[in-house]
Amino acid sequence: MTDFLLPESIKYVQNIYVVGTQENAMNKKEWEIHIQEILGPTFVLFHSVTHGSLHLAVFIHRDLIWFCSVPEDDIISTRAVTMVKTKGAIAISLSFFGSSILFINCHLTSDQSRKKERILDYQKIISGLKLPRSSTSTSKDATANFDCVFWCGDLNFRIDRKKSAVEGKVTEITESSIPNYEDLTRGDQLTKTITEGKIFHGFQEGRINFRPTYKYDVNSDNYDTSVKSRIPAYTDRILFRSKKKNHISCLHYDSVMSVMMSDHKPVYGIYQMAVKPGRDFVMSAAGNFDRDVYLKANQRRALRLATSEVKNQKSSTICSIQ
Repeated sequence: MTDFLLPESIKYVQNIYVVGTQENAMNKKEWEIHIQEILGPTFVLFHSVTHGSLHLAVFIHRDLIWFCSVPEDDIISTRAVTMVKTKGAIAISLSFFGSSILFINCHLTSDQSRKKERILDYQKIISGLKLPRSSTSTSKDATANFDCVFWCGDLNFRIDRKKSAVEGKVTEITESSIPNYEDLTRGDQLTKTITEGKIFHGFQEGRINFRPTYKYDVNSDNYDTSVKSRIPAYTDRILFRSKKKNHISCLHYDSVMSVMMSDHKPVYGIYQMAVKPGRDFVMSAAGNFDRDVYLKANQRRALRLATSEVKNQKSSTICSIQ
């Protein structure tokens, strides 16, 4: 998880960390404590929301929580009748200084051939979200109510090519001295659907220059060897949109190959966002955060560091120089 939250390629910690997961079987409170433990005491869990196996958490540098509005959240289920809540979307909105921000985490319909259902899922989400609560907008797209929108999740769009062709291309690209995955993304369903204007209007995405993140054999870097033999694809994505041009820029976009607990490889993005001056009439969150998660995580962190220090002392030896 450290490779995912604090990758070595990034020199600085960020001001805000937003973590969205799908099919997360871990106890949600334990998951939040685990993230908090890794980020350390300079960050706090500002708000989180969960729906079945979907989870979304916003961690903010503790010096900046005084400049946030009271957070709001909403849940959209894209399956009409189901006991297992695995598909749908969850969202958190807030104002940071004077900029309104919406974070969305989703899990859309799976299967190679069900592209139309994924488009319908998207439409149901943008029309069903009721954020911000105070909005009087008549727009059928809730994302239009915000200055900045970040949308992540398992969008489940696939690559329309044969598996052997995709795997062969991946091998060819990874062995190249300058890897370039543009040939693969030409067959990407999501890219094509956006270009056709059917989905994610006005959204952008960082340049994909990493291997398809789906589907792997668990605890390996091998693509699916099961009977279903699924075609590798870029199912896991992060898209963003700002009302004003160039108010969001993607600085880094990558996947983490070292994470092997899932049949997906996690994707992360680093973004720079222009922030408008604060507004006095916005209801402040008054520095509120999840203190229980903060205390438990930092107690564990302190114990782990102390245990590690003791082990290092026991394993040290005296070196004599002649």
